[in-house]
Amino acid sequence: MGLICKSKNIGFCWQGNYGSLQTLGSIFFQKIPFADHSLLRMNITTFSSFRSRNFRLFFYGQGLSLVGTWMQKTAVSWVIYSITQSKFMLGLTVFATLFPTAVFSLLGGIAADRYNRHKLLLLTQVLSLVQALLLTAAIVFFREEAVVLVIILSAVLGTINGYDIPARQSLVRELVLDERNLPNALALNSSMVNLSKLIGPTIAGFAIEHLGDKVCFGLNALSFIPVIISLLAMRLPKPESQPKKERNMLREFKESFAYIKHTPSIKTVIILVGAMSFFALPFSTLTPAFAKDIFHGTASTFGVIDGFIGLGAFVGAIFLASLKEGANLAKVLAINAGIFGVGLVVFSFCESLPLALFVIAVSAFGMMSIVTVSNTLIQMNVPALLRGRVISVFIMVFSGMLPLGSLLVGGVSHYIGVQQTVLWEGVLGFIIAMIYGRYLRKTKLRATETECMENQPEGLLTQA
Repeated sequence: MGLICKSKNIGFCWQGNYGSLQTLGSIFFQKIPFADHSLLRMNITTFSSFRSRNFRLFFYGQGLSLVGTWMQKTAVSWVIYSITQSKFMLGLTVFATLFPTAVFSLLGGIAADRYNRHKLLLLTQVLSLVQALLLTAAIVFFREEAVVLVIILSAVLGTINGYDIPARQSLVRELVLDERNLPNALALNSSMVNLSKLIGPTIAGFAIEHLGDKVCFGLNALSFIPVIISLLAMRLPKPESQPKKERNMLREFKESFAYIKHTPSIKTVIILVGAMSFFALPFSTLTPAFAKDIFHGTASTFGVIDGFIGLGAFVGAIFLASLKEGANLAKVLAINAGIFGVGLVVFSFCESLPLALFVIAVSAFGMMSIVTVSNTLIQMNVPALLRGRVISVFIMVFSGMLPLGSLLVGGVSHYIGVQQTVLWEGVLGFIIAMIYGRYLRKTKLRATETECMENQPEGLLTQA
């Protein structure tokens, strides 16, 4: 049966002025004849998790940092493709970043469950700052060896992220005062990621063309300072002391995999994410080739395409944040995954850049749910003692399949072209979404039949 979101969004609070804002808004809307009061409630509940001071700090700090991250990502892709003219090298760069994340995420999940997640996240952010400084120095002083150095340092970042992502994702639940606001917080967190994806590549495209790619790398290094400050400013309750037990890494691995195996709703979500990550999500690896070879553009064109992907995903995240209590998130996941697949198919035929930008934004709207809703379902339904490890398995599948898919996409596009490759990615993505939707319908039907049998009079069951 599809998992149901039990979030009860209880209002938007900007720096503690929740009551005043709600009162003023209610008075204002009452003065308007035939006003739709549900609109006010939607706007308020969209930001309900901002009532938590720690989450606000997390949101602001991460938001600034992620703009720099996406600027660097755009600059890395453009530098690699400009130097090598190789789509395979684009895929290899993605692989170098994401595959180490997949390898180390299980260890990161165990660390997130064993140790203080806040301190662990602070450590990974400091290490990421050091990595960004080294990458900036590599671009500035060793331009001739840039490709090799970028790949090596990308692998270093991927290793750090293997510990960073499980700690960050599992910490979000501790930053929200009311647990019922967790789905809203996760959706807003995704909106932050995708707003930065809208802003970062657009700025990067302009900066590369007018100021040089070095600026993007330098600004990314500086962007880690706000997130470190925000983490230091948080006031978190003292973690609950857990009973001491013998720590056995193999047993901890087995516990998380056994839980997933015997929880079909979680298992199918992780399988969906893995399939999409391998067959459909690697389309973004080819956006530099689309910008340069299909639309005959420059770095700014590449930045605009990535920016519209971020715009569509941002709108999708806001849509998820505005969902009412009781929304069937699994059904939303199936529908939006289908939209993503269809969008890629249409995008593959686009020869006009304005049309392509509109289509890819719609496709990214659907794409948003694949990771965000899956993450929400896991966060809401996995016990706290297992949360870090189950999230790490989720990350391992996502981060493992995506780079492998990127290598495949880079190699296949060399022979059949980027448009045909994206076409097939869209077709496979749509098929995967339909299979998941069929699973949900079958599960719901079985649950309905079981419920009907349980409600039958005892005499009829005896006669049967």
